[in-house]
Amino acid sequence: MACVVVPDENRVISDNGEITAFLKPFGIWHERWELAERVSPSAPAEEILAAYKPEIDRLSAAGGYITADVMQVTPETPNLDAMMEKFKSEHTHSEDEVRFILRGAGLFHIHPDNGPVFAIQVEAGDLINVPKGVRHWFNLCADRNIRAIRLFQNPAGWTPQYVEAPVSGRYQPLCFGPTYLGGQGNAPAGRLGEPVDNRLKV
Repeated sequence: MACVVVPDENRVISDNGEITAFLKPFGIWHERWELAERVSPSAPAEEILAAYKPEIDRLSAAGGYITADVMQVTPETPNLDAMMEKFKSEHTHSEDEVRFILRGAGLFHIHPDNGPVFAIQVEAGDLINVPKGVRHWFNLCADRNIRAIRLFQNPAGWTPQYVEAPVSGRYQPLCFGPTYLGGQGNAPAGRLGEPVDNRLKV
């Protein structure tokens, strides 16, 4: 279940309703979707996308998303360290970043124009979006394992656009509980996790 931390205010938010209310002014949505009750998180991508088609269709209609895929990262992913370096520095995107976490966990830091820097740890069952143009960065947790549905407004996907004078180096990539993964860095553009199966038009 998601957790929000506001480091500069020593504030932690763990209640789902409070998290949703906190994120709303920043244009970020958070929802909880059921998991194994509908389909195994380890099922083939086609089964995952079919099982969550109602939710995908709803989000696509609201946000103009035209493709969906399933990505995964594990400790065995080739060149994982180099891939993750590309996402640890503060950046933006020209389209929304939408993720529904099927397995594993990760940490988004958000640097909004209208509030303090805060971190959102997302875990299996969490849906989150980072709106286009919002400064943020991303870290894996210690098990370096995540699988997620992604939605795209552009069939070509997205690439990071790095900001001047990033603040990402001032904040620890601390996943809460035993999932800590240290390290920070600045790096060139790239994409997190290539799709493990074919992309679906929605």
